[in-house]
Amino acid sequence: MLQFIVLALGIAILLFLIIRVKLNTFVALITTAVLVALGLGMNPYNIADTITKGIGNSMGELAIVFGFGAMIGRLVSEAGGSYRISQTLIGFFGKKRLQLAIVVASFIIGMSMFFEVGLVLLTPIVFSIALEAGVPFLYLGLPMVAALSTTQAFLPPQPAPTAVATALSANIGQVLLYGIIVAIPTVIVAGPLFTKLAQRYAPEAFGYKKELPAFGEIKQFNLEDTPKFGISILTSLFPVIFMGAATIYQLVVTGANASAAKHGFNAYMSMIGSPVVAMLVSLLFAIWSMGIHQKRSMKQIGDALTESIKSIAMLLMIISGGSAFKQVLLDGGVGDAIQHLVAGVNLSPLILAWLIAVVLRIALGSAAVASMTAAGLVTPLMVATHADPAMLVLAIGAGSVAASHVNDAGFWMFQEYFDLTVKQTLAIWTVLETVLSVVGLICVLILNAIVN
Repeated sequence: MLQFIVLALGIAILLFLIIRVKLNTFVALITTAVLVALGLGMNPYNIADTITKGIGNSMGELAIVFGFGAMIGRLVSEAGGSYRISQTLIGFFGKKRLQLAIVVASFIIGMSMFFEVGLVLLTPIVFSIALEAGVPFLYLGLPMVAALSTTQAFLPPQPAPTAVATALSANIGQVLLYGIIVAIPTVIVAGPLFTKLAQRYAPEAFGYKKELPAFGEIKQFNLEDTPKFGISILTSLFPVIFMGAATIYQLVVTGANASAAKHGFNAYMSMIGSPVVAMLVSLLFAIWSMGIHQKRSMKQIGDALTESIKSIAMLLMIISGGSAFKQVLLDGGVGDAIQHLVAGVNLSPLILAWLIAVVLRIALGSAAVASMTAAGLVTPLMVATHADPAMLVLAIGAGSVAASHVNDAGFWMFQEYFDLTVKQTLAIWTVLETVLSVVGLICVLILNAIVN
């Protein structure tokens, strides 16, 4: 019982430091980790080593995946590849199916870019399309953010699912394939279908707008000057194609024979399917396709790569802080206490994982922090119940996006870019994220019943 009291107090302290004190999230996480470690009775001599161990275990692969992913996204964006993808898909689907076009474009771009980057990039494109089509901005904007948010929750190489998959030792390729299966119906329900519902209960938010006060700094493109659609979409999806193809090969050819994957051609397939190598090859291709092939100098390419790293530096620190907090919970005995608590509970481990992530998301705001903290709490549960780690990753991902409110940066970004009041944002954005979370969990449970 002591462990749960200390955990509750620790989360309360973390929430207080982040929301009330406005302390940097990484500093707040490390500070809370130390206090919780002391509260759990850990030997002070070992606390620093535990924190270092937690950070080290998570950052090895993640630093490369996040770093290379950010570089690819920046190269595609600055070359105009994302603009070309959006315009081509919208032209293909036509005005009658604009929502579907927006969903597909946002889904593809969301696979290779962080939510914030995708939102900044797509907002002016979608707004201009809404003006041209004579429809409310939210009519197209909600499917856009639903697709972006769904990819962030379920699909590697995005930060949260990749970090949780690493923490739970799940096969990232499997998480990607299962994640796509879960994400497609989820984004349809949380996007176009939810938009129809929102128009009924919050019609005042769907007023026709001729301008938006805040667009941010947006780079303008002439379509004829941007890369071709084929090479743009290939560059964006290169990591997904590599990891997906390698995973399918391993499932079909090597199956459960782990030793077979270590020899001959199978070994090369395992290598190119690993996130590190897949992202490296994808980045090298992006440097050529979105840089050299577009007549950009190596200095311009280098500057873009440098700026991309700056944009994810704090995200990496926050995730490492979450990993340190997770390690303290494990070494301090909270994991064992949860294992004993749920041993007699007749509830699916996937639902428990989702509930833990939801509570942390509501309390802490950050989906990344909620995901990593939930991963630490779920690890002993996974061992005790023999749950599928890939499914647990997706369940945590679904829970980590629920009920976004005033302690989440995404809440304020949505309000600013869509020019809404706080009340309207709560009625639309918070509900959308919750719908996405619940539908995502339902899809995970159905898929788990089929696969396992």
